[in-house]
Amino acid sequence: MKYTTLPNTNIKVSKLCLGSMTWGNQNTEAEGHAQLDYALDQGVNFIDTAELYPVPATAEMSGRTSKIIGTWLQKTGHRDKVIIASKIAGPGDYTAHIRKTGFSPNAIKEAIDLELKRLQTDYIDLYQLHWPERNTNRFGVRNYKYDSNWEDNFNEILHSLDTQIKAGKIRNIGISNENSWGTMRYLEESKNHNLPKIMTIQNAYSLLTRTFETDMAEVSLRENVGLLAYSPMAFGVLSGKYIKGNAADNARLKLFPRFARYSGEQATEGVKQYLKIAEDNNMTLAQMALAFVNQQSFVTSTIIGATNLAQLKENIDSIHVSLNEEVLSQINEVHNLMPNPAP
Repeated sequence: MKYTTLPNTNIKVSKLCLGSMTWGNQNTEAEGHAQLDYALDQGVNFIDTAELYPVPATAEMSGRTSKIIGTWLQKTGHRDKVIIASKIAGPGDYTAHIRKTGFSPNAIKEAIDLELKRLQTDYIDLYQLHWPERNTNRFGVRNYKYDSNWEDNFNEILHSLDTQIKAGKIRNIGISNENSWGTMRYLEESKNHNLPKIMTIQNAYSLLTRTFETDMAEVSLRENVGLLAYSPMAFGVLSGKYIKGNAADNARLKLFPRFARYSGEQATEGVKQYLKIAEDNNMTLAQMALAFVNQQSFVTSTIIGATNLAQLKENIDSIHVSLNEEVLSQINEVHNLMPNPAP
């Protein structure tokens, strides 16, 4: 395994982070525990969860994923061996079953207290805002529409998180599904008011979605805010299993076809071309896709997810794959022909 540190800290994290959002729905507790055991044996010490998980989000299943991590921590006693990241859900119709108060001080306190109970731990290493409160381009929305009804509360949010840091409940903070303006506003408030700095941003980044490179990459590198890249496999599309027709019956897009963000005509054509590059260079598409993300200078850790141990092994093994300049050039040729075919 390869390691780095969370920006602006001395916390060592693996370059691959174990995602968990299928546990409690597509995966049982036993399967989640088996993934945790295997990942830790391979040197993965970074785990990402959220109060919303598993996905799709429902009132019945909300919080199950973190409970599975909690029972594993209680059973194994491995809390000191792992770095745990979690998230508070932003407002929206699909999170009304969790709460309707956004990132108010009481909401942040409640969310952290409940998550600590589920995880069976006294602290969370990295606590993230799952998506902005304001209406902005998130989850693949391309065209920005201005909303004048939102009231700026960056300062209040940072004060609330600072209170939780001082209470010892969380150690560091991050954001997710954010853009450059929101990121810079958080940084501005932390600099001007001696408030905690955001250490990471968790956004989608893959061969099919490289929009992070347009402006956020510069923010990331100049401001030292590391990307935790999610969906590097584009919901499994970049394994090639859907265009090859060998996806299992419990594959994500077979179970939940509405998650079609990476399945459009252009994205599918992109996958075909990337698959050819991988096969011509004696790699699986999954390992090439993950290696591409792993090599980016602005990426702190790549969040991998799997529904079985065979997938998890292939994903973790990608850490040993290094793409040479020729392969990178071939990838960029495809990207130049069809930039960001998935939002």
